[in-house]
Amino acid sequence: MRYIFVAGEPSATNMFIDSFIGYLKAERNCSAHTLRAYAGDLRAFKEYVSRIDESIDFIDADIDVVRSWVASLMDAGAAPSSVCRKLSALRTFYAYMRTNDSTAANPAAALPGPKRRKRLPAFVKEEEMNRLLDEVSFGEGYRAARDRMIMQLFYETGVRLSELVSLDVRDVDFGAMVLKVTGKRNKQRMLPFAMGLKGELQHYLELREKVAPAGEDALFLSMNGARVSHSAVYRMVNSRLAGVTSIKKKSPHVLRHTFATAMLNNEAEIGAVKELLGHERLATTEIYTHLTFEELKKYYNKAHPRAGNN
Repeated sequence: MRYIFVAGEPSATNMFIDSFIGYLKAERNCSAHTLRAYAGDLRAFKEYVSRIDESIDFIDADIDVVRSWVASLMDAGAAPSSVCRKLSALRTFYAYMRTNDSTAANPAAALPGPKRRKRLPAFVKEEEMNRLLDEVSFGEGYRAARDRMIMQLFYETGVRLSELVSLDVRDVDFGAMVLKVTGKRNKQRMLPFAMGLKGELQHYLELREKVAPAGEDALFLSMNGARVSHSAVYRMVNSRLAGVTSIKKKSPHVLRHTFATAMLNNEAEIGAVKELLGHERLATTEIYTHLTFEELKKYYNKAHPRAGNN
C-alpha cells in the first residue's frame, strides 16, 4: 500500500509518523516496544527540528540537521546504543517515505552512529545454576513447582521472557519433546527439551490441572488462575538468582545469556545456538563466543605460572 502526503498540510508530520508506525505494525510485525520507541524517536527529532529552525520542514531535513541532532544527544549524555537506535528509526522512516514518494532523500542513510561500547552480557555460572536447581528448595505446592519449572525452562531452552509468558499447554509436545514458541515478529521455532525435563514438565502439568480454571490455556498461571505476568516472572527470577549469584543484573534475559554461554562452553556449534535463540543474524550470537573467550583468558591468567609476566 502506498501513502501520498503533501508536506505543509495541517498535521501532515503526525500523519507521516502515524502512517509509518502503522506500516511497521502491519507489514513488518514489529513489537509494541519497537513501535513506541520509534514513534518517540521521530517525534523527538521533529521537535528538535522545529526548535532550531521553524523554517525547516521535518520531512526535508538534511544530513547536517541530523548530524546536529546526534551531537546534541551525545552532549546530553545519551548512550551510544540509544543514539544508534534513534538513527535507525530515522533511516527506516525516511526510506519508507521515499518508497511512498513523500521525500526525495534519506538524510540519515550515510550518517554513521557513534561507536558502541562493547559490553559483554552477564551470565550465571554453571555451578550456581546447578546449586539453584539441584540443592535449593523452592517449597511445596503449585507455586513452588511453577517457579522451579520457569527457572528450568529459561536455563534449559534459552526462551525469552515474552515467549515463556505466552506459552500455552498445547505448545508442549511430549512426543517430539519440543516447545513451540512464538518469537519476535511472530516467528515460530521449536525448542527441544531433555528427557529429565519431560518428566518434570509432566509432573508440573498434573499440579497445574488442580488449580487451572476451566478453559484457561496458559501454561503458567498466577495464583488467581490467570496467565502469569511479565513483571511477576521478572521479580521471581530476580529473587531466586539473588540466592545463588552476586552478579549485579538478575533477570530472565540473564538466564538466556546463561543458556547460550553454557551451550558454547560445552562445545555446541554456534549455528545451532543461533537457531535455538531465534537470532536473525549470526553476528548477534557471536557475542557469546567473545564471552567464553574472556572467561578462558581469566582462567589462563589465574592458572598459568607465567601469565602475570605477559
